[in-house]
Amino acid sequence: MSASRVTLVLGGGRSGKSRYAESLAETICRDPAGRVYLATAEPCDEEMRGRIAEHRRGRESRFVTLEEPLHLGAALRQLPSATRVVLLDCVTVWLGNLLFHLPHEAERAAEVATLLQVLESPPVDLVLVSNEIGLGVIPADSQTRAFRDVAGRLNQDLAARADRVVLVVAGIPVRIKGRLPRLQREVRL
Repeated sequence: MSASRVTLVLGGGRSGKSRYAESLAETICRDPAGRVYLATAEPCDEEMRGRIAEHRRGRESRFVTLEEPLHLGAALRQLPSATRVVLLDCVTVWLGNLLFHLPHEAERAAEVATLLQVLESPPVDLVLVSNEIGLGVIPADSQTRAFRDVAGRLNQDLAARADRVVLVVAGIPVRIKGRLPRLQREVRL
């Protein structure tokens, strides 16, 4: 049995990164019972409730869904026994949750450290989805700039631990680190 791999899938908003990550997870494990979708979004308003419902409908027969907005490291350590691959979507949403729910920097740092520790020896193959938010306009306010900076540093830490890093641009996966696998189900543009 080979060691579990970590793949980081980066991209901008609506770049196709989640669609690519889903196809990759389906390629890694062909059995839907072995694929876990670890969702981080919270239904904070009506628009987000609609987005979450749409995402659930799109994957309900293809993944076992677990929802965890804060404690990702703990969730990855307590996966169902049939799990072979986890698609974690989305790291930057999770980071926003930490900033919103955990008032103390030490609490947030502990959650990040726990996730990074799990990535050192992942229990199963992991596909992490994260937004690349550092390529655009410099944010106008200090809070948004701080979030961009924290997200950028976290993406660097994730990429350093990943076996493979893919940047999705306009639906096209671009190899950054490692080799691009041939997908079982090609992503349609």
